[in-house]
Amino acid sequence: MSSSTAPGATGNTINLDAMSLDQLQQLSQEQESRLQALTQRYAQLRAAAARLHASQNAINELSPNTDGKTVMVPLTESVYVPGTLKDPDQLLVEIGTGFYVEKTSKQTNDFLARKLKLVDANSENITVAVQTLQSNLSSIQQAMQGKLLEIRARQQGQRLRQQAESGDVVAAAAAAAAGLDANNNVEQVA
Repeated sequence: MSSSTAPGATGNTINLDAMSLDQLQQLSQEQESRLQALTQRYAQLRAAAARLHASQNAINELSPNTDGKTVMVPLTESVYVPGTLKDPDQLLVEIGTGFYVEKTSKQTNDFLARKLKLVDANSENITVAVQTLQSNLSSIQQAMQGKLLEIRARQQGQRLRQQAESGDVVAAAAAAAAGLDANNNVEQVA
């Protein structure tokens, strides 16, 4: 976060104590949105890794003795046509954005291994980012709880002052004792 986007920010660090409860809630929502987006991206990467593994397995099943074997060729995800393997060591490989290159089985496996390594590295980076975001969210929630306790204490103090000013000393003492009990219970639960 930069100081221009979050009040109380210095460099990459945000002083949560300097932020209002509303600002903390907004920051929490932003962090939760980022966390959700990263989680979805992680799921997409894992799905891509599964497809790459499936491709590697399919290639490993090809051998010179599969020449002439009848297979089902997908036209779409649910429409297939019968086909015959001819030279199973020559494969057409999609290298991205609809471009295909002819490669041998070994070249294709090497290509898929490189892509899988890239997907795994990106997955690891996202895992680290998710862990950081979860830690940030925990800190924000703790700061929000602290702000709520401050607000409650201020409100309790105002009530006590008003009761003391009105001359109801007994009610003020009872309210103070009740407020201390309530605050102790809140701290014990948290």
